[in-house]
Amino acid sequence: MDDLTARQIDILKASIKEYSESGLPVGSEILEKKYKLGVSPATVRNEMVELAKKGYLTKTYFSSGRIPSAKGFRFYINNLMEEKDISTTDEIAYKNSIWDERKDTQKLLSHAAKILAEKSNLLSLVATSTGDLYYSGVGNLLTVNEFIDINISRSLFETLEKLHYWDKIIEKAFAGESNIMYMLGEEDFLNPLLEECGSIFGEFKTDNIRGIIGVVGPKRMSYAGLTPQVKYFSELIEEIIQGENPKT
Repeated sequence: MDDLTARQIDILKASIKEYSESGLPVGSEILEKKYKLGVSPATVRNEMVELAKKGYLTKTYFSSGRIPSAKGFRFYINNLMEEKDISTTDEIAYKNSIWDERKDTQKLLSHAAKILAEKSNLLSLVATSTGDLYYSGVGNLLTVNEFIDINISRSLFETLEKLHYWDKIIEKAFAGESNIMYMLGEEDFLNPLLEECGSIFGEFKTDNIRGIIGVVGPKRMSYAGLTPQVKYFSELIEEIIQGENPKT
């Protein structure tokens, strides 16, 4: 896969798992002890140096450990991630939570954002090609380490109010081959202050409207668990707006 050896892939996968759970820079010792990689800490350390040279890990200024880069997370999403299934119980609960708003599209989208924020414990956002923008869960991010910095949180919250920005994101989403779009770090958010941000968006489209629904949070969010939720909500919204039978 790409330019990585099998050992480097194992170390990158372990690094992402550890960083996603702890939010702390990852060292070779903890990887060797916790993830049974079958090689010495020195070998793990050398491989992490190589991963950093290739752009999959980055070194922090305040620690000897390393953290996965946007490139590292994208490699994980595209090649290693195993999506978690949504239970039938959750699917029914999601449907029931927004079904009563089906006759009013604006209320439907606003309520969908609220429910997704509650389920994901992140910020949820819905943007449409008609200029509507709904978001919920701002308070969820204020407890996340990446957003304690006032400059980072202010920059993100200011971005939420820029309708033209989200118009471009919608266009980018529909230009892609997949119905799910991931935004990772500065390159995708077009803002250096948002390097540690990540997002997952699913698209919906009907005869009268098209848009995206998704979550925004730290780059280390649980993509395997959140992707199916975003995908389900986007498909459910599309079917409800079209007046078809909702997903069960």
